[in-house]
Amino acid sequence: MPPESSYTGQCMRIITANLNGIRSAASKGFFEWMKRQRADVVCLQELKAKAFQLDSATFHPRNYHVFLHEAQRPGYSGVAVYSRHQPDNVVMGLGWPDFDAEGRYVQVDYGELSVVSLYLPSGSSGPERQAVKFGVLERLLPHLRSLRRRRRKYVLCGDWNIAHKPIDLKNWRSNQKNSGFLPEERAWFDQLLGPVGFVDAFRQVNTEPDQYTWWSNRGRAREKNVGWRIDYQIISPALKECVRRAAIYKGAWFSDHAPLTIDYDYPLPGVD
Repeated sequence: MPPESSYTGQCMRIITANLNGIRSAASKGFFEWMKRQRADVVCLQELKAKAFQLDSATFHPRNYHVFLHEAQRPGYSGVAVYSRHQPDNVVMGLGWPDFDAEGRYVQVDYGELSVVSLYLPSGSSGPERQAVKFGVLERLLPHLRSLRRRRRKYVLCGDWNIAHKPIDLKNWRSNQKNSGFLPEERAWFDQLLGPVGFVDAFRQVNTEPDQYTWWSNRGRAREKNVGWRIDYQIISPALKECVRRAAIYKGAWFSDHAPLTIDYDYPLPGVD
């Protein structure tokens, strides 16, 4: 799939992107790029803004429905879904007060399909936040198991803040004691993609190394492609055979993350 797509809308296109500040990304041309992609659903993370700060036309492009889950703390976290189609239902948060206060989950439902924008905590700032991250993972896995038991298909998009396997980060040997590649985190992902039964959509069509979605701002990491793949679209197994194309867009830099675009041979339910 080329960086500037000629997508005709015959499949379902979903984009996920951690913007590390939606206002900063907008100033770098993110929304102009987004509109050219004609994605059905765009999942955004780390907005770092309140809804009242996003009331201009820039943040509400024509033909998109916007659903924001802001964090209580100013300039922190926050997720959103931009959809070209009105969903049947919208779910804000998971009902966990501490997690929801940080604005980390929004779900939109279309027929039997649900698309989620999810932003899992990072533990890189120290032991206290790593403990928070482990606590969220412990609660999240039973929730994801319950989703698998429902008669719905899910596309769980977002920044999971975990690189699953050595292929998913450049310097894996030196990062085995660092948040994002800890054995406990990787084992959790093994459960998600193993017994729980979800699927890493990107790896259905791209098994190559050096495929990253985040780069440190230090040490010319982006220039050298010393990165991590921590942004995913995790899907129900019923969608596994529907994945057609996946692309990590690096033609312009809107953030320290790159947008991940995946096309599915699965018409969005209820959309002609």
